[in-house]
Amino acid sequence: MTAEPETTMPAIAYPETRAGDTVDTLFGQRVADPYRWLENDVRVDAEVAAWVEAQNEVTDAFLETLPLRERFKDRITELTDYERFGLPGEKGGRYFYTRNDGLQNQSVLYVRDGLDGEPRVLIDPNEWSDDDATALAGYTVTEDGSKLAYSIQDGGSDWRTVKVMDVATGAVADDTVEWVKFSALDWAKDGSGFYYSRFPATGEGETFQALNTNHQVYFHRLGTEQSEDVLVFARPDMPELNNIAEVSDDGRWLVVTSSSGTDDRYEVALVDLQRPDADPMVVVPGFENDYSYFGNLGSRFFFTTNDGAPLKKVVSIDIAAPDADWTTVIPEREETLQGVSLTGGHLIASYLVDAKSKIEVYTTEGDKVREVALPGIGSAGGFGGDFEDAETFYSFSSYNRPSTVYRYNVETGESDVWAQPEVAFDPDDFVVEQRFFTSKDGTRVPMFLVRGKDVAASGKAVPTLLYGYGGFNISLTPGFSASRIAWLEAGGAYAVANIRGGGEYGKAWHDGGRLDNKQNVFDDFIAAGEYLIAEGITPDDGLSIQGGSNGGLLVGAVTNQRPDLFAAGNAAVGVMDMLRFDRFTAGRYWVDDYGYPNDAEDFAILRAYSPYHNVRSGVDYPAVLVTTADTDDRVVPGHSFKYIAALQAAERGERPQLIRIETRAGHGSGKPTDKAIEEAADILAFLGHFSGLESAD
Repeated sequence: MTAEPETTMPAIAYPETRAGDTVDTLFGQRVADPYRWLENDVRVDAEVAAWVEAQNEVTDAFLETLPLRERFKDRITELTDYERFGLPGEKGGRYFYTRNDGLQNQSVLYVRDGLDGEPRVLIDPNEWSDDDATALAGYTVTEDGSKLAYSIQDGGSDWRTVKVMDVATGAVADDTVEWVKFSALDWAKDGSGFYYSRFPATGEGETFQALNTNHQVYFHRLGTEQSEDVLVFARPDMPELNNIAEVSDDGRWLVVTSSSGTDDRYEVALVDLQRPDADPMVVVPGFENDYSYFGNLGSRFFFTTNDGAPLKKVVSIDIAAPDADWTTVIPEREETLQGVSLTGGHLIASYLVDAKSKIEVYTTEGDKVREVALPGIGSAGGFGGDFEDAETFYSFSSYNRPSTVYRYNVETGESDVWAQPEVAFDPDDFVVEQRFFTSKDGTRVPMFLVRGKDVAASGKAVPTLLYGYGGFNISLTPGFSASRIAWLEAGGAYAVANIRGGGEYGKAWHDGGRLDNKQNVFDDFIAAGEYLIAEGITPDDGLSIQGGSNGGLLVGAVTNQRPDLFAAGNAAVGVMDMLRFDRFTAGRYWVDDYGYPNDAEDFAILRAYSPYHNVRSGVDYPAVLVTTADTDDRVVPGHSFKYIAALQAAERGERPQLIRIETRAGHGSGKPTDKAIEEAADILAFLGHFSGLESAD
């Protein structure tokens, strides 16, 4: 993009935000919370709704002045307009997969009779609502491929409604299951019904804010009302547990994995489906380690675990043997084990090597057969299916390459392209590198860096967008984004810092960035920014930052701690009030990473970095654009509302602090393509304006 003439930014008159007099005394400290009223549900509270409308009017007026806004929107639209396929799955000789022709707001579910059969539309969610904000959230197919159970997500909420379809005719049955959240869906092997997890119905006006407790597993028999569903598994003694169920590969057992938070510490119980009155068999007790079931051969059950193996290993247990003990199948390696599938007569193991994918095939006894050849630095996923299948499918993507779907012959090791997109750019015009930088305490941290070939060859410092997350054992691996390509084409650089708190290097890396180590996350991200400037990748005034959810917390915290380092930031759907996060919807789960606000030691740590509580007057803050949505029932929007109110009320310098509040959208999943494009264009235009992208060659 060529340089634009200098545009004078209008003075911003922020909406008036009422400051209340709420003050809590916590562990001897008086903690003011003047904007607590903004926690109220925007659908219910007229004052909050009026505030949201006023904030959006101010933000929209400002965004309309940005020269890059329309050009980003046009180019992101062009770059998004390519055919995208989900991974196929086979049941009963039929292949099921999603496809988006490019700009469809929601991807469409297709079926083929045989791999080369004519594609047929099964479900088109674009027909479900006028605004296309109702999405197909997931589906599962019976063993014979005759029936489909699918979940519906409306307006971005985490709540799901489950329906059933006849695959041959497309007829939708009367079966309807509601109040489903954080659930797997899995059919009984005979197709008589399916298993799911749900919470109790909420009270009026509480659906999007009430705490989620008493998660229970039910069986729904086809042709019956939900009121007749059979309770299969519950833990009334521990109402805080989540209980996720799946049917074992042989159909004999229901495998229930229970957890109390976001940490990978599970209890695993087996429900004997042939003896429904028998007590569940607890094979993994105690909530001490990560034991993740991925398949069984008769009485031999396979798991991945970090028990005595921080980078994880594969183990098995024979549940029929008296006093059975665990057997190591694939020992812990130097690389982080992400997951394993029992497919095509083999174990297919996915490893992370410095946050890049590496795939290896093993026998069921743990002997290595081969490594799967991948095209380069990127992320591979998939490899699902049944033990008897001869084939499986996987995808590969990178920062400069959209997802290509491959069909893999497990016996021969041959990969064939099943679906490859045609895109409106040349992937070879961009360079993907991996760098390493040193954090404050001397820790070596990896970073991906993506630039145009010309920019990389020139060595010129250009406006750079730095992205991070740093929490919940989540690894940031290479992936494609049309908006990132638009940023690169405009002359910018893009960096992703694999900071602590994630899972890139196993349990130790996660532990190094949570609880009383949370400051390491912020130190790592700040060090990443300092590295980009010191290495001449970005100029002193050219660094923008972005993060979502826990990454929104990251952006808020480092903006408070090092406002001088950043030109602009986008804090998306962030956790901004660290003293009250556990009081809403799924927030109570996050204590595994954040700690307990009602514990004196944890409180001191949380209070020290909470974005809302550490906004200061007299600081020249970067330009900040907060983004959230009215139906976010994962991180309720009150977090973002309170944070931006505090920023706008502070004496903060001349750069703007704005909030963009999407309607009929949630935490991110299910968002229509057109809304996603508009939001991305707004964010990049904002960040680009304040980091100098408009003047980049």
